Amino acid sequence: MRAKNSGGDNIAEFKKKLKICLVSAPYYKDITDNLVCGALNILKKIKADTEIVEVSGALEIPTAIKLMENEFDGFIAIGCVIRG
Repeated sequence: MRAKNSGGDNIAEFKKKLKICLVSAPYYKDITDNLVCGALNILKKIKADTEIVEVSGALEIPTAIKLMENEFDGFIAIGCVIRG
């Protein structure tokens, strides 16, 4: 699935266009928005089809991924848990 990277940016190139789901728990919106933005920048560079799904909390991320596991080539889980 992976092709050799010809550029110097250290980002993988893929033979097939990937379908990636970004699952986000935006409880700490400022933090997760920055993480989502960074992930989307990389996904744009590899020209992946991207869908963003928001869940209510970080503990719901694994369940959301499990429910959609056959619909995507991969997942990115973004959530922030702060102790205190």
